[in-house]
Amino acid sequence: MPRLAIILIVAAVIFTVYAVVDCAFFDRGRIRALPRLVWILLILVLPILGAALWFTIGRGRKPKQGARPTRSLAPDDDLEFLGRLGRDAAQEERIKKLEEELADLDDDRERGDGQTPPTRPNG
Repeated sequence: MPRLAIILIVAAVIFTVYAVVDCAFFDRGRIRALPRLVWILLILVLPILGAALWFTIGRGRKPKQGARPTRSLAPDDDLEFLGRLGRDAAQEERIKKLEEELADLDDDRERGDGQTPPTRPNG
């Protein structure tokens, strides 16, 4: 009987330590119900029950592949979107200028001016 008690105590300690480590390194966005620090305290104060609650209630599931994030930003709050708008506008302007330059070069060739187009210095 004492051996069984020792084995159960060791198993409880291992289960509790595993739950604390899992909680400490778990993704913050997937922790449910309580903040991380409260979960760790709960696991330490109520070793087996706290760990069991952590694995059943507190630990959120991994989102499915292709699932949208639950929190979405408005376009004016999304800095990546706003930065992409500025880059897209600048790129569109560069494309427009290049197309105009190509059209001018085509017009010069059709007229047969015999002039060589201006070249840009490399570098």
